Amino acid sequence: MSRLDSFIRRLEAQRALLNWAATKLPDQGLALEVGLGNGRTFDHLREKLPGWRIVAFDRQNNANPRSVPPVGDLILGEFATALPAFAAEHPQAARLIHCDAGLGDPEANAKQVAMISHWVPPLAAPGALVLSDQQLSHPELEELPLPVAIPPNRYFVYKRR
Repeated sequence: MSRLDSFIRRLEAQRALLNWAATKLPDQGLALEVGLGNGRTFDHLREKLPGWRIVAFDRQNNANPRSVPPVGDLILGEFATALPAFAAEHPQAARLIHCDAGLGDPEANAKQVAMISHWVPPLAAPGALVLSDQQLSHPELEELPLPVAIPPNRYFVYKRR
């Protein structure tokens, strides 16, 4: 499969799961976007979750100007410091966490996934949904069967215990 086809399939899976999650969530809450990138997912969440606070994290702002979170809802810096700092201020507050922070380097990716796996539970409210492009591992995260037709290992869905 070409990288373009793989990218398209990943985005289709992402959209399908975000749309599904939006139907399972309350009318208001806090959602976290771990890995803002160019802001496409943030923009989609903003449309699907009106009235929600959506906070995005990334190392630097590379988002399209139309897809940048408002001041105070974009946290720039290394995930290893930004996520625990936010968790200290907002413990177990997020009802939805979307993680799209995979890296091209397998060794660096494994370290980042381990770190994100560690910090997602302190950020997530009990029963929160966690969607991730990478397989997370933590005893407080229960992996759920994919609720929509997505190839295995393309995307992962968890519920915070």
